[in-house]
Amino acid sequence: MLKPHHSIALYMEGHFGHSVGKLGYGVLRYSSNPVACVVDSTQVGAKVGEHLQIDRSCPIVSTLREATALGANVLVLGIANSGGVIPDEWRPALDEAVTSGMSIVNGLHEPLALHYSGLRTDQWIWDVRQEPKELSIARGRAQTLSAQRVLTVGTDMAQGKMTTTLELLRGTRARGRTPRFVATGQIGMVISGSGIPLDAIRVDYAAGAVEQEVMRASDADVIFIEGQGALAHPGSSCTLPLLRGACPTDLILCHRAGQTHLNNLPDIAIPELRAYITMYEELSSAGGVFPRARVRAVSLNTSHLDAEHAQKAIDQLQQEIDLPVADPIRNGPDLLLDALLI
Repeated sequence: MLKPHHSIALYMEGHFGHSVGKLGYGVLRYSSNPVACVVDSTQVGAKVGEHLQIDRSCPIVSTLREATALGANVLVLGIANSGGVIPDEWRPALDEAVTSGMSIVNGLHEPLALHYSGLRTDQWIWDVRQEPKELSIARGRAQTLSAQRVLTVGTDMAQGKMTTTLELLRGTRARGRTPRFVATGQIGMVISGSGIPLDAIRVDYAAGAVEQEVMRASDADVIFIEGQGALAHPGSSCTLPLLRGACPTDLILCHRAGQTHLNNLPDIAIPELRAYITMYEELSSAGGVFPRARVRAVSLNTSHLDAEHAQKAIDQLQQEIDLPVADPIRNGPDLLLDALLI
């Protein structure tokens, strides 16, 4: 539904600068659509580019009226909160957006389209997190592909798996290869215009949905699959379907520098990284039934550190696990790609 000519307003009221704003940050960093503004009355005057370390510049405004005056015709709900419920305080703004003729991209679990009728002919609501039709169980078909299949995996939620995947994709294209991106979450789908919302798919069909998308990318020489969740996170149900559906040949582990416990579950420790790597590799193989994927490198999120401390964290971890380590935003993806590409 989102076309290249559509001008976006990112609705992030009260959340710009917070971790739940990752949908908005992904759009700002990677979407090819023009972004007219960010809507957040608590952050008017803040610098978008400085916060995200990106080149894109757009104003932060306080109202939808200002957004439409800047040419925005699509409102993208820029947060990805726990549970995917639309905050009650957003309802008046959504009503105003529909009344003013704006279309809406909704990446939360709670659907919006059923709440609004009588839309104009050029107006739409895209509830991204809806289960696709015509799904089936996985059959292990992805392992028959000749393409290299790279899956990003993590030690926790929201550590940069999508960002890492897209940086690897961009770097691979720059090297003259023909990669494809398989989006498995609402953010990747909004950015790329295709993919599956894995956390909205029934468990029996989750691996099959991944397999279907990977098979559709079979014309590529490298397929990058966006990771979700983490094996040792009790609230994560996506990692095993990704491993079984994609039958990856290679893995990139994503981790936040210095993190020892789960972000939202501070009583649960993150396993030692070498043990975590072994766990991912062994599970990918399932005792030799599938090809054993290897963790080729670690993508280290250092966004909370200054340059000096970030480099120290990278050097220390690289020494500990004897694998290449880099922050693809701070350092670029080349070190990771050198370890990864065949």
